[in-house]
Amino acid sequence: MTRRISWTLLAVLVLAQICYPLTTGATRAGLTVATVVLGWLLSVGHALLSRGPRVAAALVAVATGGGFAIEAIGVATGVPFGSYDYSGELGPKLAGVPLIIPLAWTWMAWPAWLAAVRLTGGRDATAGGSGPTVSGSGPAVGRWVGRIALATVGLAAWDLFLDPQMVAEGYWVWRDATPALPGLAGIPVSNYLGWLLFAVLMMSALRPLAGPATAHTDRRDHPMVALYLWTYFSSILAHAVFLDLPASALWGAAGMSVTAVPLTVTLLRARRGGDSGREAHQPHRPGVDATR
Repeated sequence: MTRRISWTLLAVLVLAQICYPLTTGATRAGLTVATVVLGWLLSVGHALLSRGPRVAAALVAVATGGGFAIEAIGVATGVPFGSYDYSGELGPKLAGVPLIIPLAWTWMAWPAWLAAVRLTGGRDATAGGSGPTVSGSGPAVGRWVGRIALATVGLAAWDLFLDPQMVAEGYWVWRDATPALPGLAGIPVSNYLGWLLFAVLMMSALRPLAGPATAHTDRRDHPMVALYLWTYFSSILAHAVFLDLPASALWGAAGMSVTAVPLTVTLLRARRGGDSGREAHQPHRPGVDATR
């Protein structure tokens, strides 16, 4: 049931994104809002159905709640992203922040986390606690740190696609866009550094708050892995071909490749091996697998 619902929502999301380059003006803005809402429902719904209310609540708290808080601070003070203002095209605002913006953080935070878990062993030594076990567990700590790093980059690098696309549409504007990355005029480097800062805080908080259910992946997570890889490859194509944003296609391809490329290689190797990877052999976990 979990996978069926997730695959259905993912299919609708993909269809909406395919329609994006075919629209303009208010229709495109409305489709942007609808896509973000779909993405939020997909990720939060998957977390709830596959791992229960604690994980879903933790995801909403750190990504949606935390995302709104950091955006409100950013709009009011310019910290940590730089000084910027949102237009009125993305729907209602609270504290100067369109309500869909923190939903976007949540949409991509969950698949980025699961991709990092998949790449770092599927289950860590902290399954029974709220953080890394340091004493006598150097490899476990290294795995935990690597997981946080991969999830952080996996989420934050998405903005190398997102921000140039949204700025080109006029959905927000920077008051001082210097210094900027080559080819990405109109967006200061401080924006990407701010994303990195918040993403590492978010990913560091997710595991302790959500509990051990976030320390593994299994077959139910295939739609989220597909979402992450679809976002990566479709964004490269869209920016390079349909949106006339070749620089962000290159920057985004390079940034998200840190997580997306090894994830792709891992999945291809698992497929050639005749199984679904490590998660195919995960034991039954009472209270977790009951939601399949």
